[in-house]
Amino acid sequence: MTDQTLLSLVVSPLVEDTLVDWLLAHDEVPGFTSAAVNGHGSSAHAMSLAEQVSGRRRQVLFQLHLPATQAQSLVAELKRDFGDSGIHYWLTPVLACGHL
Repeated sequence: MTDQTLLSLVVSPLVEDTLVDWLLAHDEVPGFTSAAVNGHGSSAHAMSLAEQVSGRRRQVLFQLHLPATQAQSLVAELKRDFGDSGIHYWLTPVLACGHL
C-alpha cells in the first residue's frame, strides 16, 4: 500500500493548454498524462447542439499520481485558479505504483 493518490481531471479542450502550463509550473507535480476522451452523460444542457446530436463531448483527461496531501492541496489550488472552468475531478487511492 502507498500513500499515493491518482488525481484525474476532465477538462474542456479550451482549457487544455492553460492547464498544461499551470501543471508544469508546479514543482510538486512530478509529471502527468493527458489524453483526448469523449464525455457522455446526462448534462445535455451544457452541450452544444452538435454534441447533443452526436451524444458525446470532446474532453481532455489528465491523470497524475502524487502523495494524498499534495493531491488535496493541488485540488484546492485548482479550485482557486480554475473555479469557473467546469473541470471535473476525482481522487483515487493508488494501491501500488512504480516502474517495471
